[in-house]
Amino acid sequence: MSTTLTSVSNDVLRQVGVVETLTGATTLTAEDSGKVFILNAAAGAQITLPAVADATGQSYKFVVGALFATTAWTIKAASNKIQGGVIVNSTNVPGADENTITFSASADTIGDFVELHSDGSNWYVFGLGTAAGAITLTVV
Repeated sequence: MSTTLTSVSNDVLRQVGVVETLTGATTLTAEDSGKVFILNAAAGAQITLPAVADATGQSYKFVVGALFATTAWTIKAASNKIQGGVIVNSTNVPGADENTITFSASADTIGDFVELHSDGSNWYVFGLGTAAGAITLTVV
C-alpha cells in the first residue's frame, strides 16, 4: 500500500488513496485525514471524531464492507456539530446540530457510506444508504 501526503492551504496533511479496515472502536486523529475506512466486523463499534475546532480541513470516508448483524457502527462527534444529510432508500435524511451518525445493524448494505468534512466550525456529512433506516443522524 502506498501513501501520498498532500499539503493543503491550511497545512493539514491528507492521506490520499489510503484504505484502512476497521474491526473495532477507534479514535481518529489529524493523521487519519483523507483515509477511507472500511467497516468490516460482525459487530459494530464507535468511531470518535477529533474535536471540530481542531479539525479544520480534515475529511474521512466510512464504507460498510461487511454486514454487522449484532451491533450498529456509530460515528461520534464531541459536540452537536454534524450538519448536512444523507440519502437513505431514495429519501433525504437531513441533519442539523447532530453528534452521532449510525449505520444500522438491521438495515446495513455493503457499500453504504458517509463522508465527513470539517471547516473547524462544523462537520459536514453526505452519504448514501440503500435500505430504509440504514443511516441515521441523531443527538445521543
